[in-house]
Amino acid sequence: MKYLLSILFTLALFTTACSKSETKNSDENAETNNKIITLSGIEEIATLAGGCFWCIEAPFEKVPGVVKVISGYAGGSKLDPTYKEVSSGKTDYRESVQIYYDPLVISYLEILDIFWKQFDPTDKGGSFGDRGFQYTSAIFYHDKDQKMLAEKSKKRLDKSGIFDEPIATPIIKITTFYPAEDYHQDFYKKDPNRYYSYRKGSGRDAFIMEKWSDKKNYTKPSEEEIKKGLNELQYKVTQKEGTERAFNNEYWDNKQAGIYVDIVSGEPLFSSTDKFESGTGWPSFIKPIDPKYIVKREDKTLGMRRVEVRSKIGDSHLGHVFDDGPEPTRLRYCMNSASMRFIPKEKMKEEGYGEYLWLVE
Repeated sequence: MKYLLSILFTLALFTTACSKSETKNSDENAETNNKIITLSGIEEIATLAGGCFWCIEAPFEKVPGVVKVISGYAGGSKLDPTYKEVSSGKTDYRESVQIYYDPLVISYLEILDIFWKQFDPTDKGGSFGDRGFQYTSAIFYHDKDQKMLAEKSKKRLDKSGIFDEPIATPIIKITTFYPAEDYHQDFYKKDPNRYYSYRKGSGRDAFIMEKWSDKKNYTKPSEEEIKKGLNELQYKVTQKEGTERAFNNEYWDNKQAGIYVDIVSGEPLFSSTDKFESGTGWPSFIKPIDPKYIVKREDKTLGMRRVEVRSKIGDSHLGHVFDDGPEPTRLRYCMNSASMRFIPKEKMKEEGYGEYLWLVE
Protein backbone atom coordinates (compact mmCIF):
# COMPACT_ATOMS: atom_id res chain seq x y z
CA MET A 1 0.00 0.00 0.00
CA LYS A 2 2.85 2.38 0.81
CA TYR A 3 4.24 2.07 -2.70
CA LEU A 4 0.82 2.35 -4.34
CA LEU A 5 0.15 5.60 -2.51
CA SER A 6 3.63 6.78 -3.40
CA ILE A 7 2.99 6.04 -7.06
CA LEU A 8 -0.11 8.21 -7.03
CA PHE A 9 1.82 11.02 -5.42
CA THR A 10 4.66 10.61 -7.91
CA LEU A 11 2.35 10.72 -10.91
CA ALA A 12 0.73 13.88 -9.59
CA LEU A 13 4.17 15.40 -9.17
CA PHE A 14 5.18 14.44 -12.70
CA THR A 15 2.26 16.33 -14.23
CA THR A 16 3.37 19.62 -12.67
CA ALA A 17 7.15 19.27 -12.49
CA CYS A 18 9.46 21.63 -14.36
CA SER A 19 11.86 20.55 -17.07
CA LYS A 20 15.35 21.91 -17.63
CA SER A 21 17.70 21.22 -20.52
CA GLU A 22 21.34 21.96 -21.28
CA THR A 23 23.95 20.47 -23.18
CA LYS A 24 29.53 13.28 -30.88
CA ASN A 25 31.90 11.98 -28.60
CA SER A 26 33.28 8.43 -28.26
CA ASP A 27 32.47 8.10 -24.57
CA GLU A 28 29.91 5.32 -24.23
CA ASN A 29 27.91 6.90 -21.44
CA ALA A 30 27.76 10.30 -23.13
CA GLU A 31 25.68 8.77 -25.88
CA THR A 32 22.96 7.17 -23.77
CA ASN A 33 20.43 9.78 -24.84
CA ASN A 34 20.29 12.89 -26.97
CA LYS A 35 17.91 14.70 -24.65
CA ILE A 36 18.55 15.57 -21.04
CA ILE A 37 15.62 14.74 -18.80
CA THR A 38 14.72 16.50 -15.57
CA LEU A 39 11.44 16.25 -13.74
CA SER A 40 11.70 17.53 -10.21
CA GLY A 41 13.42 20.89 -10.60
CA ILE A 42 15.70 19.67 -7.79
CA GLU A 43 19.44 19.57 -8.41
CA GLU A 44 21.90 17.58 -6.33
CA ILE A 45 25.66 17.85 -6.82
CA ALA A 46 28.36 15.20 -7.17
CA THR A 47 31.98 16.40 -7.10
CA LEU A 48 34.47 13.95 -8.60
CA ALA A 49 38.12 13.90 -9.67
CA GLY A 50 39.52 11.39 -12.13
CA GLY A 51 42.53 13.04 -13.72
CA CYS A 52 42.05 15.39 -16.67
CA PHE A 53 38.70 17.10 -16.09
CA TRP A 54 37.94 17.19 -19.82
CA CYS A 55 37.75 13.39 -19.76
CA ILE A 56 35.43 13.22 -16.76
CA GLU A 57 33.14 16.04 -17.86
CA ALA A 58 32.36 14.65 -21.33
CA PRO A 59 30.97 11.21 -20.35
CA PHE A 60 28.37 12.82 -18.07
CA GLU A 61 27.25 15.60 -20.42
CA LYS A 62 24.33 13.74 -21.99
CA VAL A 63 23.46 11.24 -19.28
CA PRO A 64 19.70 11.43 -18.71
CA GLY A 65 19.03 13.30 -15.49
CA VAL A 66 22.31 15.21 -15.55
CA VAL A 67 21.51 18.91 -15.85
CA LYS A 68 25.03 20.30 -16.30
CA VAL A 69 28.68 19.45 -15.67
CA ILE A 70 31.31 22.02 -14.69
CA SER A 71 35.05 21.46 -14.89
CA GLY A 72 37.06 23.01 -12.09
CA TYR A 73 39.38 22.67 -9.13
CA ALA A 74 38.38 21.07 -5.82
CA GLY A 75 39.68 20.58 -2.31
CA GLY A 76 42.39 23.21 -2.08
CA SER A 77 42.92 26.29 0.04
CA LYS A 78 44.10 29.05 -2.33
CA LEU A 79 41.47 31.60 -3.32
CA ASP A 80 40.39 31.48 -6.96
CA PRO A 81 43.19 29.29 -8.37
CA THR A 82 44.04 29.36 -12.08
CA TYR A 83 44.71 26.48 -14.43
CA LYS A 84 48.36 27.45 -14.63
CA GLU A 85 48.68 27.31 -10.85
CA VAL A 86 46.82 24.01 -10.42
CA SER A 87 48.48 22.23 -13.34
CA SER A 88 51.90 23.21 -12.02
CA GLY A 89 51.28 21.04 -8.96
CA LYS A 90 52.04 23.92 -6.58
CA THR A 91 48.54 24.04 -5.07
CA ASP A 92 46.53 21.49 -3.10
CA TYR A 93 43.75 21.32 -5.70
CA ARG A 94 42.73 18.44 -7.94
CA GLU A 95 41.25 18.83 -11.41
CA SER A 96 37.61 17.92 -10.79
CA VAL A 97 34.07 18.20 -12.08
CA GLN A 98 30.81 19.10 -10.43
CA ILE A 99 27.82 17.17 -11.77
CA TYR A 100 24.38 18.68 -11.22
CA TYR A 101 21.75 15.96 -11.51
CA ASP A 102 18.06 15.32 -10.91
CA PRO A 103 17.65 12.59 -8.25
CA LEU A 104 14.22 11.73 -9.68
CA VAL A 105 15.93 10.46 -12.82
CA ILE A 106 19.38 9.23 -11.77
CA SER A 107 20.82 8.33 -8.40
CA TYR A 108 24.17 9.15 -6.83
CA LEU A 109 25.11 5.45 -6.96
CA GLU A 110 24.52 5.43 -10.72
CA ILE A 111 26.68 8.53 -11.05
CA LEU A 112 29.46 6.64 -9.25
CA ASP A 113 28.94 3.56 -11.45
CA ILE A 114 29.69 5.73 -14.48
CA PHE A 115 32.56 7.53 -12.75
CA TRP A 116 34.54 4.39 -11.88
CA LYS A 117 34.73 3.44 -15.55
CA GLN A 118 36.45 6.63 -16.72
CA PHE A 119 39.93 6.26 -15.14
CA ASP A 120 42.30 3.97 -13.23
CA PRO A 121 41.14 4.11 -9.59
CA THR A 122 44.22 2.18 -8.43
CA ASP A 123 46.70 4.86 -9.57
CA LYS A 124 48.02 6.82 -6.57
CA GLY A 125 50.34 9.12 -8.49
CA GLY A 126 48.20 10.73 -11.13
CA SER A 127 46.12 9.67 -14.10
CA PHE A 128 47.59 8.07 -17.22
CA GLY A 129 49.99 10.55 -18.87
CA ASP A 130 49.28 13.25 -16.27
CA ARG A 131 51.34 12.81 -13.13
CA GLY A 132 51.16 14.61 -9.82
CA PHE A 133 48.68 15.23 -7.00
CA GLN A 134 46.61 17.61 -9.15
CA TYR A 135 45.66 14.66 -11.39
CA THR A 136 44.91 12.11 -8.69
CA SER A 137 41.38 10.83 -8.24
CA ALA A 138 38.95 11.56 -5.41
CA ILE A 139 35.29 11.50 -4.48
CA PHE A 140 34.31 14.69 -2.63
CA TYR A 141 31.18 14.01 -0.62
CA HIS A 142 28.68 16.77 0.17
CA ASP A 143 26.81 15.09 3.04
CA LYS A 144 26.80 11.95 5.16
CA ASP A 145 24.58 10.09 2.69
CA GLN A 146 27.01 10.67 -0.16
CA LYS A 147 29.87 9.57 2.09
CA MET A 148 28.08 6.34 2.98
CA LEU A 149 27.18 5.60 -0.63
CA ALA A 150 30.69 6.38 -1.87
CA GLU A 151 32.21 4.04 0.72
CA LYS A 152 29.74 1.32 -0.23
CA SER A 153 30.44 1.77 -3.94
CA LYS A 154 34.21 1.76 -3.44
CA LYS A 155 34.08 -1.36 -1.26
CA ARG A 156 31.95 -3.16 -3.83
CA LEU A 157 34.39 -2.31 -6.63
CA ASP A 158 37.35 -3.38 -4.50
CA LYS A 159 35.76 -6.78 -3.88
CA SER A 160 34.85 -7.30 -7.53
CA GLY A 161 38.29 -8.54 -8.56
CA ILE A 162 38.23 -6.32 -11.66
CA PHE A 163 41.48 -4.65 -10.55
CA ASP A 164 44.58 -6.43 -9.28
CA GLU A 165 45.55 -3.52 -7.04
CA PRO A 166 43.36 -2.00 -4.31
CA ILE A 167 41.20 1.02 -5.11
CA ALA A 168 43.22 4.10 -4.17
CA THR A 169 40.59 6.81 -4.73
CA PRO A 170 40.04 8.65 -1.42
CA ILE A 171 36.64 9.79 -0.18
CA ILE A 172 36.96 13.36 1.10
CA LYS A 173 34.57 15.97 2.45
CA ILE A 174 34.11 18.81 -0.04
CA THR A 175 35.59 22.13 1.05
CA THR A 176 36.16 24.29 -2.00
CA PHE A 177 35.36 24.18 -5.71
CA TYR A 178 36.23 26.82 -8.29
CA PRO A 179 35.06 26.56 -11.91
CA ALA A 180 37.89 26.36 -14.44
CA GLU A 181 38.40 28.99 -17.11
CA ASP A 182 35.74 29.17 -19.83
CA TYR A 183 37.90 27.58 -22.51
CA HIS A 184 38.04 24.37 -20.45
CA GLN A 185 34.25 24.02 -20.25
CA ASP A 186 32.84 21.58 -22.85
CA PHE A 187 36.34 21.23 -24.27
CA TYR A 188 35.41 18.03 -26.11
CA LYS A 189 33.03 20.10 -28.23
CA LYS A 190 35.23 23.18 -28.64
CA ASP A 191 38.34 21.29 -29.77
CA PRO A 192 37.31 17.68 -30.51
CA ASN A 193 40.45 16.78 -32.45
CA ARG A 194 42.69 17.72 -29.55
CA TYR A 195 40.35 16.11 -27.03
CA TYR A 196 40.15 12.72 -28.73
CA SER A 197 43.86 12.73 -29.56
CA TYR A 198 44.57 13.39 -25.90
CA ARG A 199 42.31 10.56 -24.72
CA LYS A 200 43.99 8.11 -27.10
CA GLY A 201 47.54 9.35 -26.58
CA SER A 202 47.31 9.36 -22.79
CA GLY A 203 46.30 5.69 -22.69
CA ARG A 204 42.90 6.38 -21.12
CA ASP A 205 40.84 4.93 -23.96
CA ALA A 206 42.95 1.76 -24.18
CA PHE A 207 42.66 1.24 -20.42
CA ILE A 208 38.87 1.66 -20.44
CA MET A 209 38.55 -0.73 -23.39
CA GLU A 210 40.67 -3.35 -21.64
CA LYS A 211 38.82 -3.17 -18.34
CA TRP A 212 35.27 -2.41 -19.34
CA SER A 213 34.66 -3.44 -22.97
CA ASP A 214 31.83 -5.92 -23.46
CA LYS A 215 32.83 -9.56 -23.39
CA LYS A 216 29.84 -10.36 -25.58
CA ASN A 217 28.73 -8.74 -28.83
CA TYR A 218 25.22 -7.45 -28.15
CA THR A 219 23.17 -6.67 -31.26
CA LYS A 220 19.57 -5.98 -32.14
CA PRO A 221 18.11 -8.69 -34.39
CA SER A 222 16.11 -7.89 -37.50
CA GLU A 223 12.38 -7.21 -37.21
CA GLU A 224 11.67 -10.65 -38.68
CA GLU A 225 13.94 -12.34 -36.12
CA ILE A 226 12.38 -10.38 -33.27
CA LYS A 227 8.86 -11.42 -34.28
CA LYS A 228 9.97 -15.02 -34.60
CA GLY A 229 11.80 -15.08 -31.26
CA LEU A 230 9.20 -13.41 -29.04
CA ASN A 231 5.74 -14.47 -27.97
CA GLU A 232 2.78 -12.14 -28.41
CA LEU A 233 3.09 -10.46 -25.00
CA GLN A 234 6.87 -10.04 -25.24
CA TYR A 235 6.52 -8.41 -28.64
CA LYS A 236 3.73 -6.11 -27.48
CA VAL A 237 5.71 -4.95 -24.44
CA THR A 238 9.16 -4.55 -25.98
CA GLN A 239 8.20 -3.27 -29.44
CA LYS A 240 4.88 -1.50 -28.82
CA GLU A 241 5.50 -0.07 -25.33
CA GLY A 242 2.90 -2.33 -23.78
CA THR A 243 2.47 -3.22 -20.11
CA GLU A 244 1.89 -6.68 -18.68
CA ARG A 245 -0.53 -7.37 -15.85
CA ALA A 246 0.61 -6.77 -12.27
CA PHE A 247 1.04 -9.85 -10.07
CA ASN A 248 0.57 -12.01 -13.16
CA ASN A 249 4.02 -11.99 -14.73
CA GLU A 250 7.05 -14.23 -14.57
CA TYR A 251 9.49 -12.39 -12.30
CA TRP A 252 7.53 -10.10 -9.98
CA ASP A 253 8.16 -12.45 -7.03
CA ASN A 254 11.32 -14.18 -8.25
CA LYS A 255 13.84 -14.42 -5.40
CA GLN A 256 16.58 -16.46 -7.10
CA ALA A 257 20.14 -15.12 -7.38
CA GLY A 258 21.13 -14.12 -10.89
CA ILE A 259 20.81 -11.38 -13.48
CA TYR A 260 18.09 -10.12 -15.81
CA VAL A 261 19.02 -9.48 -19.45
CA ASP A 262 17.20 -7.87 -22.36
CA ILE A 263 15.08 -10.51 -24.03
CA VAL A 264 15.87 -9.06 -27.48
CA SER A 265 19.60 -8.26 -27.36
CA GLY A 266 20.88 -10.07 -24.26
CA GLU A 267 22.26 -6.88 -22.69
CA PRO A 268 22.75 -7.26 -18.91
CA LEU A 269 20.17 -5.04 -17.23
CA PHE A 270 19.56 -5.79 -13.54
CA SER A 271 20.97 -7.90 -10.73
CA SER A 272 19.00 -9.91 -8.17
CA THR A 273 21.06 -8.10 -5.52
CA ASP A 274 19.35 -4.84 -6.50
CA LYS A 275 15.83 -6.31 -6.70
CA PHE A 276 13.30 -5.49 -3.96
CA GLU A 277 9.68 -6.20 -3.13
CA SER A 278 7.76 -3.06 -4.06
CA GLY A 279 4.24 -4.38 -3.56
CA THR A 280 3.27 -3.22 -7.06
CA GLY A 281 3.22 -6.60 -8.77
CA TRP A 282 6.10 -5.92 -11.17
CA PRO A 283 9.81 -6.72 -10.76
CA SER A 284 11.44 -3.67 -9.17
CA PHE A 285 15.10 -2.70 -8.85
CA ILE A 286 17.01 0.13 -7.18
CA LYS A 287 19.44 0.55 -10.09
CA PRO A 288 20.69 -1.10 -13.30
CA ILE A 289 23.83 -3.22 -13.55
CA ASP A 290 25.47 -0.64 -15.80
CA PRO A 291 23.92 2.68 -16.87
CA LYS A 292 25.48 2.33 -20.32
CA TYR A 293 22.93 -0.36 -21.19
CA ILE A 294 19.99 1.86 -20.23
CA VAL A 295 18.29 4.69 -22.12
CA LYS A 296 15.81 6.99 -20.37
CA ARG A 297 13.28 9.02 -22.30
CA GLU A 298 10.57 11.45 -21.34
CA ASP A 299 7.15 9.83 -21.65
CA LYS A 300 4.12 12.11 -21.89
CA THR A 301 1.52 9.45 -22.60
CA LEU A 302 -1.50 8.89 -20.36
CA GLY A 303 -1.62 12.59 -19.56
CA MET A 304 1.43 12.56 -17.28
CA ARG A 305 5.18 13.01 -17.39
CA ARG A 306 7.18 9.89 -16.65
CA VAL A 307 10.63 8.53 -17.45
CA GLU A 308 10.56 5.55 -19.77
CA VAL A 309 13.40 3.01 -19.51
CA ARG A 310 14.65 1.23 -22.63
CA SER A 311 17.61 -0.99 -23.42
CA LYS A 312 20.47 0.75 -25.22
CA ILE A 313 21.22 -1.74 -28.01
CA GLY A 314 18.02 -3.76 -28.24
CA ASP A 315 15.88 -0.61 -27.94
CA SER A 316 13.34 -2.64 -26.00
CA HIS A 317 10.74 -0.92 -23.87
CA LEU A 318 11.48 -2.15 -20.35
CA GLY A 319 9.26 -0.04 -18.10
CA HIS A 320 9.56 3.22 -16.15
CA VAL A 321 11.61 4.61 -13.28
CA PHE A 322 9.93 6.27 -10.28
CA ASP A 323 11.21 8.07 -7.19
CA ASP A 324 9.39 5.99 -4.57
CA GLY A 325 12.04 3.31 -4.13
CA PRO A 326 13.99 2.42 -0.98
CA GLU A 327 17.40 3.61 0.10
CA PRO A 328 20.11 3.95 -0.99
CA THR A 329 18.95 5.23 -4.41
CA ARG A 330 15.30 6.09 -3.62
CA LEU A 331 14.51 5.03 -7.20
CA ARG A 332 12.26 2.20 -8.36
CA TYR A 333 12.96 0.75 -11.77
CA CYS A 334 9.56 -0.80 -12.46
CA MET A 335 10.18 -3.35 -15.20
CA ASN A 336 8.09 -5.72 -17.28
CA SER A 337 9.01 -9.38 -16.92
CA ALA A 338 8.15 -9.82 -20.59
CA SER A 339 11.05 -7.54 -21.53
CA MET A 340 13.65 -9.61 -19.73
CA ARG A 341 15.14 -13.07 -19.44
CA PHE A 342 16.41 -14.27 -16.08
CA ILE A 343 19.72 -16.14 -15.90
CA PRO A 344 20.25 -18.00 -12.59
CA LYS A 345 23.61 -17.59 -10.89
CA GLU A 346 24.62 -21.19 -11.61
CA LYS A 347 24.14 -20.67 -15.37
CA MET A 348 25.68 -17.22 -15.75
CA LYS A 349 29.19 -18.45 -16.64
CA GLU A 350 27.83 -21.05 -19.04
CA GLU A 351 25.80 -18.40 -20.87
CA GLY A 352 28.68 -15.93 -21.12
CA TYR A 353 27.88 -13.66 -18.18
CA GLY A 354 30.57 -14.90 -15.80
CA GLU A 355 32.08 -11.41 -15.51
CA TYR A 356 28.98 -10.37 -13.54
CA LEU A 357 29.08 -13.17 -10.98
CA TRP A 358 30.64 -10.85 -8.41
CA LEU A 359 27.41 -8.85 -8.43
CA VAL A 360 25.33 -11.72 -7.10
CA GLU A 361 27.81 -13.45 -4.78
